[in-house]
Amino acid sequence: MSTFDNLPQAEKNEEKNAASKTTTPEQTPVIVDNSDVGANDITANNLDNPKVTTDSTPELETTENNTLNTPTPMNESTSSKAQEYIDDEVAKHSEDESAHLEHQIEKKDYHAMSQEALVKELKLLVKNEKIQAIKEHVEELKTEFNNKFGEELELKKEEFLTNGGNIIDFYYSTPLKKEFNSTYFDYKEKRNGYYQNLKKDLQANLQKRLDLIEELKGLLSLDENINTTYNHFKDIRERWRNAGAIPRDRYNTIWNTFHHHVENFYDFLHLNRDFRDLDFKHNLEQKLKIIDRATELAQETDVNRSFRELQLLHKMWKEDLGPVDKEYREVIWDKFSELTKTIHENRQLHFKEQDKIYEQNLTTKNQIISDIQAIANKPATNHSGWQQKIQEIEKLREAFFKAGKVPAKVNEETWKLFKDAVKDFNRQKNNYYKSQKKEQLDNLHKKQELIKVAEAHKDDEDFDATTPIFKKIQADWKRIGHVPHRDSDKVWKQFKTACNHYFDRIHEVRKEANKELLVNYENKVAQLEKTKAIELSGDTKLDLETIKSHIATWKTLGRIPYDKKAIENEFNKLLDDLFGKLDMSRTETEMIKYENKLNALVNKEDDRALQNEQIFIRKKIDETSSEIRQLENNLQFFKNVDQNNPLVKEVYKNIAKHNDALKLWKIKLQKLKKL
Repeated sequence: MSTFDNLPQAEKNEEKNAASKTTTPEQTPVIVDNSDVGANDITANNLDNPKVTTDSTPELETTENNTLNTPTPMNESTSSKAQEYIDDEVAKHSEDESAHLEHQIEKKDYHAMSQEALVKELKLLVKNEKIQAIKEHVEELKTEFNNKFGEELELKKEEFLTNGGNIIDFYYSTPLKKEFNSTYFDYKEKRNGYYQNLKKDLQANLQKRLDLIEELKGLLSLDENINTTYNHFKDIRERWRNAGAIPRDRYNTIWNTFHHHVENFYDFLHLNRDFRDLDFKHNLEQKLKIIDRATELAQETDVNRSFRELQLLHKMWKEDLGPVDKEYREVIWDKFSELTKTIHENRQLHFKEQDKIYEQNLTTKNQIISDIQAIANKPATNHSGWQQKIQEIEKLREAFFKAGKVPAKVNEETWKLFKDAVKDFNRQKNNYYKSQKKEQLDNLHKKQELIKVAEAHKDDEDFDATTPIFKKIQADWKRIGHVPHRDSDKVWKQFKTACNHYFDRIHEVRKEANKELLVNYENKVAQLEKTKAIELSGDTKLDLETIKSHIATWKTLGRIPYDKKAIENEFNKLLDDLFGKLDMSRTETEMIKYENKLNALVNKEDDRALQNEQIFIRKKIDETSSEIRQLENNLQFFKNVDQNNPLVKEVYKNIAKHNDALKLWKIKLQKLKKL
């Protein structure tokens, strides 16, 4: 073993450093060949245009007293803990060089997405992004999808049990759930394959680095020209930089061991101070540029971006650059540490502001939960009421999912309160519809009975007797409530088909009958013109016979369409004009015209029309009799008044007119009774 082989001592130092956590990067010097300065310079342009330009970053690891998440003075202990975190991040990124890509992928508001949108987003990530860069995205997608599907599953389970199902027999899945599971399985397969290959590469790289350490140790025992040995050292260092990532748990030990032997080699070169001075100068220039960039990052408004670039700066400081002259070491490290502290504080302030937004979201969600509970506490009493409440709950559910994230410490509790509130509403809704189930079955039996009646009479020929039956069962159908949903369309189709069959037959018959009615109408139009052409002779008896012959002819012409009945009024008006020209009493002319009206009523073949006419005449008799009594009572006020008084004469005249009318109404009633 070489006398310069201090590896055992390095391992002891590593244990000591791990316990104290006070070592700064300046305590692990690195020889940097000045001939390579151009290739390794950290230029202002490089620092102004970092490779990492995304909007999210890994959270700081928390300790029991939350030291890293709560800004504290950047003393030696705080600096050591921050550096320990940075070292861990560097090791993590070295092991998986694509890990930072995860922060370049947009992390959308998965909480507000539907199940369909979540599946689509997962498929896009697995298809288009590097598998090692989407872990956080996929796990959040999985959590949100399972939460939403779980809520749907609970609802379906309650419905299943409400309908009398056995929990042992319950199973529920959807094509969307199967699609999500299949895509997630593909993700796990690809990720496992990636890390299996990565593990092999890490082990191979570890062996390369162990071999380089042995080769570096051997330089101290070579008997050759110092320049040749230094060139050999440069080659080892270059191969070390390109050796690739190693297992994370070996990173610090291997790195410290290598730099321990670099330091030994540096001591070995102490006689040649030119190499040392050039390295110190170059490293100081580059570290000052890092400090300048850190100063800019401390003013950056995008705190996540600045924190990620800070990690890169620490990686450059530690891995790519060696020591500086002792008079500068503590000064520049303190400056860099102070800037690191500022960037941490900015980030923590950002988190506090974000927490305020989460608290506002929590208030919104708690109000939504209260609204759901209030709706559940006032159950509806009918179907339409429940449908309205279901729509209200659905709107509140959508608002809950769109309200945004809440503080992590209450996330599960808030989600549980939401689920319980919705579950309570669904339980009451299901209980209501369960109670309605028996009533709906009774309604189904009632409607099936009406269907039997409709089908039994749909081919009847006696329309006058059957039509009232169909009108009644249609009215009964409307009064009967809901039937089970699975039977609703079926029974309605059966009932509608039977009713349509019957009324279609009526329409066909009436269509044929209407043809005859139209012919009657045309005949009455011709007869009306003939009656208009009557020229009275002046002989009342002869003229009366002529008019009666026209009336008799009119009676024989039959019924006409309902929408053409205006011709009847026109004919009656013509008769009024003709009778007015005859020397006849009003009673005689009125009765002749009334006989014509009765004939029209009889032709309607509607008993109700005759009954309504009789009711009308009796009413007129009562009204006229009442008017006569009122007028006779009024005469009592004129006992001592001259009978020739105009007012008295007017009363007597009205009484006589009403008596004539009463006599005519009574004659009409007698005529009507004879039909």
